[in-house]
Amino acid sequence: RTDPRVLFGKRLAELRKQRKWSQEKLALESGIARSYLGGVERGQRNIALLNICRLAETLGIEPADLLKF
Repeated sequence: RTDPRVLFGKRLAELRKQRKWSQEKLALESGIARSYLGGVERGQRNIALLNICRLAETLGIEPADLLKF
């Protein structure tokens, strides 16, 4: 079974790319560091719930949508 951090990262990247946003754009809009986002998308970081909510709000989706993998 795949690591949930990897699955979450792939889902985040998918949703970001659907909007044609770069990591830089998502970082600027959400107030989360680009290097941190890169680590999340690569499955190297265990993202906090508050950051999941912040990213969901920035992307205009429900937090649960980020967990649909």
